[in-house]
Amino acid sequence: MIPRYLIDVELDTLPVVEKDVIVIGAGIAGLFTAIRSSEQHSVLMITKKSLLDSNTRYAQGGIAAVISEDDSPAYHRQDTLIAGAGLCDDEAVDVLVHEGPKGVRSLIKMGTQFDLENGEFALTKEGAHSQRRILHANGDATGYEIVRALSETAMSTPGIEVWDDHFVIDLVTEDGVCCGAIVQKPSGERLFVRGKATILCSGGAGQLYRYTTNPEVATGDGVAMAYRAGAYIRDPEFIQFHPTSLCYPGAPRFLISEAVRGEGAVLRNIRGERFMHKYHEQLELAPRDVVARAIVSEMEETRSTFVYIDITHESAEMVKHRFPTIYQTCLTYGLDLTSDWIPVAPAMHYMMGGVKTDLNGETNIKRLFACGEVSSTGVHGANRLASNSLSEAIVYGRRIIKRIEELGPNDVQPKVVNKVVRSSVSMQAVVERRLKLQKVMVRYAGLRRNENGLRKGLEELKRQLPIFQATLTEREQYEFANLLTCALLTTEAALQREESRGAHYREDFPAKDDLVWRKHTILHHTQGITEERIEHV
Repeated sequence: MIPRYLIDVELDTLPVVEKDVIVIGAGIAGLFTAIRSSEQHSVLMITKKSLLDSNTRYAQGGIAAVISEDDSPAYHRQDTLIAGAGLCDDEAVDVLVHEGPKGVRSLIKMGTQFDLENGEFALTKEGAHSQRRILHANGDATGYEIVRALSETAMSTPGIEVWDDHFVIDLVTEDGVCCGAIVQKPSGERLFVRGKATILCSGGAGQLYRYTTNPEVATGDGVAMAYRAGAYIRDPEFIQFHPTSLCYPGAPRFLISEAVRGEGAVLRNIRGERFMHKYHEQLELAPRDVVARAIVSEMEETRSTFVYIDITHESAEMVKHRFPTIYQTCLTYGLDLTSDWIPVAPAMHYMMGGVKTDLNGETNIKRLFACGEVSSTGVHGANRLASNSLSEAIVYGRRIIKRIEELGPNDVQPKVVNKVVRSSVSMQAVVERRLKLQKVMVRYAGLRRNENGLRKGLEELKRQLPIFQATLTEREQYEFANLLTCALLTTEAALQREESRGAHYREDFPAKDDLVWRKHTILHHTQGITEERIEHV
């Protein structure tokens, strides 16, 4: 149904660019791996917009690592495993909690300036963390500070070439080995970039949903192209909805960070009543999926499109100092975080599943690596612990670089010829289809799911399959094909998993079923859906 390549291609006819390491995407994963790779290799970074357009840039809360003497890797491990609801990979979590502090030191070496208090790192606590272990920068602009520091380093590193506004259409493989990628230049010309190693750092798929905290560029390109190339996609049903995104006329779905609740904010329904005590003993600091569903329940009960987050009982000085970005953004829309209750609602935030990798970030396709949100390392399980994503990108980025150093030259000569009879598709049709796809996902594969809805959603999505027989030439068309691929994978996996666990909630199977479902969902281009049992206790 979904073809191996999105376009007609005869590899021999394309101009070839040779590089040691190809990094697809920006963000913390792309920038970090590019900088570290460039110490020994020639590196090409390809971004479809610019170095500053990524999910990392919008990360407010911070980066989780064991820094404090009161904390320990064992505590961090336990918190991660609890949040992951039985689906985390023990070894992957061990790697994260033990190597996280080293990763933070690497970021500091590259120029990231984390907030200090009395000469020590200013550590904060977030939902489902037992200790203060979140480092932040400029209060609530951690992601932006990391991207600033890493971008400046990358731009001034001679071994890194950056191609902005270039689109990677497909990965090129031969006999289970990745040889590089087919790339489209802003002019529309296509070329083949050959490499010793290819690293997917293309981020998530927030644009699957109408309401998301992700930027426009988050269209699941990496997951989709890896799937077409024969990589295993693991657990795509686990989509994290952030409970509190700004919900106000004329305003984007801006994130009101978890850290606001960590610093004492409470949630109220439109009647002004606190309600989290009805849903979880940890109240506002319960796991994200619990808080998000609680908010939806309150919205339904009070027939409202939002609830309020209220931090007005804390001092105005603390709020402005700790959350300058959130404070300023809300002010732009006439809302004062220090004196107003802020209207919020859940929005798609992060995908826990992705391209399956081993502990070195390598996929089942040799020489193809995945890092950051596009990957499924096994760290996040069924629900990511807040602020573990930035540390995961650094920790596994370091491991990918070590693995690439062990690789010899890539001698595989790919012979790709792909020709199909194709129809044409208008740009307007693609824009309309994208909106329709987002509505289908919100309605049938959102925060609460059931068999009837998922089947209906799958049916509607499959009506869009003719896009793969069309002649695609524009970025928006490729993006829609990639979103459709990810939507199908997410919906199929959600239909398969007949239980509720972490961020996946089935109204028709509201309980967690460890006996049958403590296993991963695996999707493959030719093998279809399979399962992977979890052997450890």
